[in-house]
Amino acid sequence: MWLKRLSILNYKNLEQAELDFSRKMNCIIGKNGMGKTNLMDAVYYLSFCKSATNPVDSHNIRHGQEFFVLQGSYETDGGEPEEVYCGLKFRQKKKFKRNKKEYARFSDHIGLIPLVMVSPADSLLISGGSEERRKFMDVVISQFDREYLDALIRYSKALVQRNTLLKAEDEPEEELISVWEEMMAASGETVYAKRRAFVDEFIPIFQSYYSHISQDQERVSLAYESCAAQGSLLEQIRGSRRRDRIMGFSLKGIHKDDLVMKIGDFPIKREGSQGQNKTYLIALKLAQFEFLKRTGSRTTPLVLLDDIFDKLDASRVEQIVKLVAGDSFGQIFVTDTNRDHLDKILRKIDGDYKLFEVDNGAVAERKEEGA
Repeated sequence: MWLKRLSILNYKNLEQAELDFSRKMNCIIGKNGMGKTNLMDAVYYLSFCKSATNPVDSHNIRHGQEFFVLQGSYETDGGEPEEVYCGLKFRQKKKFKRNKKEYARFSDHIGLIPLVMVSPADSLLISGGSEERRKFMDVVISQFDREYLDALIRYSKALVQRNTLLKAEDEPEEELISVWEEMMAASGETVYAKRRAFVDEFIPIFQSYYSHISQDQERVSLAYESCAAQGSLLEQIRGSRRRDRIMGFSLKGIHKDDLVMKIGDFPIKREGSQGQNKTYLIALKLAQFEFLKRTGSRTTPLVLLDDIFDKLDASRVEQIVKLVAGDSFGQIFVTDTNRDHLDKILRKIDGDYKLFEVDNGAVAERKEEGA
């Protein structure tokens, strides 16, 4: 899949832009705060029906305006055209269309345009709570497995309903709370099985990328933890009901799953340097790319690299550049404030590229000899 053309109107600080992209490499340069990340986020939005940075849709409308519009013209790996439109008016429901046909459910769009984004916000995967690491699994698996996404939606609905009953002053009716517990268990078992299968296949890919970038300087590991591995999920949820009633929320379930990330024998969160943490995160995301490319529709994902070179030494930057410039990767978008970093990438590219400059919300293609 590749994004041929992007139209932006009133998205965050971007007033208006009509951009034609290279099939391979698109470099976006500009000072901090000018709108580079907002441009990347617009590309992300057309894949996931939401912003990567702000979950409140109305907050993504440019200040002083009443709406935003995003339109993308894509071409599949097989050469078929795809048109995606998103429009949002203040205090109205968001509209999302594929080839001029509006979606009944936004979830039906997920996976059409697979995408992997690496950004400074990914540091939360290591430093943040388990919710961030579950979200990582959910974003990957949902892009190629519709059954997983449906089970996740059902589980979340049942969890909200059960928690509402647990918080109520009156003792919940046995029949009613049992219904939600059974839904949690059934959908949760599906989610657990698919997460476990994903992690088992994902680990060697991730370790291979980390080894390549670090040039075998460290040993890292990744492991999946879930209470569902300890036996019947329904029995655990029911067995915890009395304690859950005291706490007012559900203590058992796949909403407590986590990924354990280590460097050597210790948590990378505690022992890893800034460079090692950054390497770990980039290896995770590059492995995500390869995994998505192998699975589902076997569509090559878009890759968004937002300010990734900070905190990395020259040798690790060199290894990343060699990887993303290779034939196994498809269309790439990369941002940086430092033109030197981008020039290193461009020297490795065997083919066309485009360079864009963002200045205070205005985006313009920079024409250069040889581009």
